[in-house]
Amino acid sequence: MTGTAIVTGGSRGIGAAVCRLLGARGWSVAVNYRSGRAEAEAVARDVDAAGGRGFPVQADTGDRDAVRRMFETVDRDLGVATALVNNAGIHGPRGRLDALDPADVRQVLAVNVEGCIWCAQEAIARMSTRHGGKGGAIVNVSSGSAYIGNPGDGVLYALSKGALNSLTIGLSQEVAGEGIRVNGVLPGITETDMPGPDRARRVGAGVPMGRAARPEEIAEAVVWLLSDAASYVAGAQLRVGGGKP
Repeated sequence: MTGTAIVTGGSRGIGAAVCRLLGARGWSVAVNYRSGRAEAEAVARDVDAAGGRGFPVQADTGDRDAVRRMFETVDRDLGVATALVNNAGIHGPRGRLDALDPADVRQVLAVNVEGCIWCAQEAIARMSTRHGGKGGAIVNVSSGSAYIGNPGDGVLYALSKGALNSLTIGLSQEVAGEGIRVNGVLPGITETDMPGPDRARRVGAGVPMGRAARPEEIAEAVVWLLSDAASYVAGAQLRVGGGKP
């Protein structure tokens, strides 16, 4: 299976690795970004060089209207999406839950939960056979933090990813009969700018494999779930954590 994929948060980290791997598999890839235009353009060029077609597209996924405009732009300039990777996410302030400001709570939930809902709605409107579509696949990039809880450091982030896991479970059952497969990938500590290199090395040392994941290793799981090789996989929560539960 190839087609047109929208990867939210595609300008860096896991999202960028997913975009590049999809390009190598021949996909047309909409590289979503919120503010890193230069980075998204560079990833789009990498997609082109790998054999796909890259297209940077700006949208704050926490903004419902911006998500709608993004999908409409992709429809017009790249092709109707047959795959969605809900990857965009933010951690929010590190620390205890009782120290969080209401604005921080709203921002994390807007991007990590609401944004995935808005993107899924737009994708379903295009992919579902119920709406005249030809099917497709959605992968939600969650986190092992949903299981761990991140006490004292990031309970808000963890609970937002727990909500995303519930979205995967419920939505996969709603649309499986309409030609859409919905699955989740739950990375462990990964070498991205979210933990930063020092934290990735420190936490990675405690993983059974003894290291943090590379973004490309997470991307392999995402792209497999989008592929025909996973044609009977729906509602899965694929943990990619180097042996850590």
